[in-house]
Amino acid sequence: MSELVSDCPRCGSNRITFDLASQTVIDTRHNWQQWYEAFCICRHCGRSTVFVLAEKGIHEAEFIRKTGLAKISGAVGDLVRIEGFISLKDRMAMAPPEYLPEDILAIFSEGATCLAVGCFNAAGTMFRLCVDLAANSMLPEADGDGLNSKIRRSLGLRLSWLFDHNLLPEALRELSSCIKDDGNDGAHEGSLNQGDANDLLDFTVVMLERLYTEPERLRLAKERREKRRGT
Repeated sequence: MSELVSDCPRCGSNRITFDLASQTVIDTRHNWQQWYEAFCICRHCGRSTVFVLAEKGIHEAEFIRKTGLAKISGAVGDLVRIEGFISLKDRMAMAPPEYLPEDILAIFSEGATCLAVGCFNAAGTMFRLCVDLAANSMLPEADGDGLNSKIRRSLGLRLSWLFDHNLLPEALRELSSCIKDDGNDGAHEGSLNQGDANDLLDFTVVMLERLYTEPERLRLAKERREKRRGT
């Protein structure tokens, strides 16, 4: 049976060995790296923990594919990285839109976790940061057409500039009203409630899907079509 060495979230034992009984694949990243939820039993207290594991490298991933994670004899610490464990924070956390850049994906996931456990100011701040990074990536390098340093510094002004120059769909403008000009109410004033956080979530999801998910789906559909036609 596979073994995993980690601190036990149930009994507090440090660097204790777990028996890795089974696993399920929950995500694939970089077109090769599989992420797992692994059901493990602590040898000290006998209680279970579901760990989130990620393959460390391509060669490690190939070995796991051939053998099966739960069938590897001995410790798997050289093959996988422990990313965390399933707990109350994962309850009803919203899945992120598909095909996000890694930095935005990590921030969105953190925001969704904060929202799931009722940390509305933290959730709002994370969702605004997602929008901030996405909006920044859409700006031209040089100033012009009204773009200046003040607009670059303000999320609200930046979004208005992007709408005015048809770089964001006009249909999103009304939904973007949840974004304040400074984009920092949650971090600076601590005044966000659940409704505010959900408004920010809605706008963030729609914007990220328009910018990343839909274009990639179209690209993949085109690629499949070309393969079918042999072009």
